[in-house]
Amino acid sequence: MAVFVNRRTVLAAGAGAAAGLALPAITANADTRPTGKVRFILNAVTLDGGEQVTSVTLETSRIGPIDPASLTTGTFSVRAKATSPIDTDGQAVGYDLDRPVTAARLDRHGNVVLSLSHGEGQPGGGTLGYIGSKGRNVRLDLAYTITQNAPIALRRGAPVTISRFSQGELVNPEVDAFSHHVSGSGMKYRLYSPGPSARRGRRPLIVWLHGGGEGASLPDDYYDNETTLRANRGALGFATDEAQRIFDGAHVVAPQSTSAWMQDGPRFAPLIHEIIREVVRKRSVDPRRIYVVGCSNGGYMALKMTTVYPAVFAASVPICGVVAPRQAGDPPLIPDAELTGISTPTWLVTSRDDTTIDPQANTVHAHDLIPGSLMTLYDNVVWNGYQFPGHWSWIYVARNDPSIRGTRVWQWMAHQRR
Repeated sequence: MAVFVNRRTVLAAGAGAAAGLALPAITANADTRPTGKVRFILNAVTLDGGEQVTSVTLETSRIGPIDPASLTTGTFSVRAKATSPIDTDGQAVGYDLDRPVTAARLDRHGNVVLSLSHGEGQPGGGTLGYIGSKGRNVRLDLAYTITQNAPIALRRGAPVTISRFSQGELVNPEVDAFSHHVSGSGMKYRLYSPGPSARRGRRPLIVWLHGGGEGASLPDDYYDNETTLRANRGALGFATDEAQRIFDGAHVVAPQSTSAWMQDGPRFAPLIHEIIREVVRKRSVDPRRIYVVGCSNGGYMALKMTTVYPAVFAASVPICGVVAPRQAGDPPLIPDAELTGISTPTWLVTSRDDTTIDPQANTVHAHDLIPGSLMTLYDNVVWNGYQFPGHWSWIYVARNDPSIRGTRVWQWMAHQRR
């Protein structure tokens, strides 16, 4: 028997909320001791292809010292159910399946950690679902069921069985390092700031502009301020230790569109600029080192920002962005005259096999017109041996892979000053 409570209810209710409740599969006998409820948390990592739950931590430290030799991949079973928080217009979004346990160990606190099978393209671990009719990723409601299949041996005392399990929060340290904010105009954004170990003084600011799938769906009352950091590593890459060393400690801001940037770039540009000014005012930001990076919809918006605010950015990195008309008869999203007028140092990135945004009509065309611009044109998008869709060339920028004459894109950005 299992009782499910959706992820939002769990997060709102905190540690006392019950989710993924299950009776143990074993039957206690005279040689085993039953315990009360044990809470567990979901541990997630944002992979290049999106966030996945990679392990579960059972908060078993209060039970007593556990003998690690009693833990096997069969001691516990894990089942995951994921459903959309909004109407999907009939599309099947989510999953309900068993998550194979690949390892069982104790952490330094004495809690049981169950590693789960995961990886790029592997179903069942993702925290996001894409609703095609809305063109949006949504954060799925997750309900996990833990079942104990064998007693846990203690170093002292009788073996124990856990009576029931209570699901806690989803934890992703990289995502959680970004604070939540709302601008004066009501646009949500996430902000990473260098830690106390960073050298004091004014720091650079990197503005990450997400793709079309990470905007809000206001007709569904869905505006989560989450998918921008969970759908890919675009913003997270600039908060890694490597990037922070290269930029000598940088603030990273990720605004979230209320729809899609391309739907109304001229209206969104001042709203993004307002967020930049807010961060500059509240944090120690060097106004000479503000950089804008964006992918797809955000690649368009990164270019648009440099046409509307030519004196703000030290550098721009538009990735698989859009400048051409969206369909025959439409005007170009960014006219040629505006492209030739861009004065911000610009490094464009795309892949030849991008079937979503024509690289020749957009990135290559923009490169031909933007004075002094640089361009990296990949054949395809492959990382760690896994081939992604050709549109996903932002993976390369998030990993500091583009290089021209021995200089990589992050180092090039960090060198630019306004």
